[in-house]
Amino acid sequence: MPKADEMLDVGGGVATAPAPLPGPRAVPWPWIVGVVTAAGLASALVFTGTQWLNGPAVSAWRTVCLAITVQALPFLLLGTVLSGAINAFVPANLFTKILPRRPALAVPVAGAAGVVLPGCECASVPVANSLIRRGVTPAAAFAFLLSAPAINPVVLTATAVAFPGSPAMVVGRLLASLTTAAAMGWLWLWLGRDEWLRPTVRHTGHQPGHQRWTEFRRGFQHDFLHAGGFLVLGAMAAATFNVTVPRSVLDTFSGSPWLSVLFLTALAVLLAVCSEADAFVAASLTGFSPIARLAFLVVGPMVDLKLIALQAGTFGRAFALRFSTATTVVAVATSVLIGGALL
Repeated sequence: MPKADEMLDVGGGVATAPAPLPGPRAVPWPWIVGVVTAAGLASALVFTGTQWLNGPAVSAWRTVCLAITVQALPFLLLGTVLSGAINAFVPANLFTKILPRRPALAVPVAGAAGVVLPGCECASVPVANSLIRRGVTPAAAFAFLLSAPAINPVVLTATAVAFPGSPAMVVGRLLASLTTAAAMGWLWLWLGRDEWLRPTVRHTGHQPGHQRWTEFRRGFQHDFLHAGGFLVLGAMAAATFNVTVPRSVLDTFSGSPWLSVLFLTALAVLLAVCSEADAFVAASLTGFSPIARLAFLVVGPMVDLKLIALQAGTFGRAFALRFSTATTVVAVATSVLIGGALL
């Protein structure tokens, strides 16, 4: 039986032989982990009662976890709907026609195109995955993945509102995010390997003889189940950090210019705040330098716990580990350079 991925030729065309629709998929392991965790909590409630659930630490953890999940879920839903629509309704060779043929030129064009997606990083991952399956070079898709959550109009407007009278912060975020996205796309062209990417697990694009709405439903179901499970795991990890790290630690690092940049970088990764809201969090960190807060704004939409989990579930753990590490280094360096010139 031919694989669905083999239906796309090198030039982005579609072969004439139809590929069968995929059968039922195995339940993704994040949902298995969630079920096991829920069973463990239920057992703990049975044997220990519910008093510990009313403790301040548990209550704060529950609030943060639910807040991150509820905040990101609409954008994840938007992303998976767009992903399913691209997969079922958009011609396979459309994106290869729009983007420049040379991958080195396609990277900045795709990065600039991130401005059209008014969503957070949860939405960009499934959309970028669909672009790759439709024949777009991975480097361009990754540039789009990084830029879309950071430079769309909603995020830039929120940044302007959070930093009134400081247009340099908005410009700095736009330039640093675009530069990081393009640099990572070119870096993938230079050093990236296809074996680091998980092979696609479902068919790509509309196939002759298949109903488009059936393809849309199956594509949406696949992406949402996988991405949703990893989103919940990332939200749980971020909530754990919020509860366990004392607030006094913030004061320890704010006095040093370099330590403040590194600390807010780590904080952006661990807090996993949605890009539509992170500007208000950064504005509240008044004890830190403007460059450190710019690093928080640039790193957060590109590398955080829930995004790493989503990338691992979509592209594979080998990709997520390498890509997130390199993105963090490039984003910090870009923030320091551009922030030093503008702020």
